[in-house]
Amino acid sequence: MPKNKGKGGKNRKRGKNEADDEKRELVFKEDGQEYAQVLRMLGNGRCEAMCIDGTKRLCHIRGKMHKKVWIAAGDIILVGLRDYQDDKADVILKYMPDEARLLKAYGELPDSTRLNEGIAAGLDEEEDGAVDDYIEFEDEDIDKI
Repeated sequence: MPKNKGKGGKNRKRGKNEADDEKRELVFKEDGQEYAQVLRMLGNGRCEAMCIDGTKRLCHIRGKMHKKVWIAAGDIILVGLRDYQDDKADVILKYMPDEARLLKAYGELPDSTRLNEGIAAGLDEEEDGAVDDYIEFEDEDIDKI
């Protein structure tokens, strides 16, 4: 049988994220970067995000973050804008929930940005009044069926 030349299995790969709990310095946007909130994940390392400037962009998760930093809908991310494609961007950093609250407190994010929700701002349909999609049958209707 051939000799295994790898360094280990999936348990070794799992153990690499131990230093994630440490506090890191808050990163602010620079020139050519923008804050965004993830609307939905598209698969294949891509997501759809609504940038703070009001533009909806298709974002590509960079290889350093791919399969290491998990991004979900509603997360606040920092994206790098492309000079040649305005409708596409690259995810540079995902902010932890406490970092996103700090950004909002510093005034970097607008007050209309909703944090801590799985669904991004503006996608809730049942907020005004609970609309039921149920059909009520009476006993007579059920007997006919």
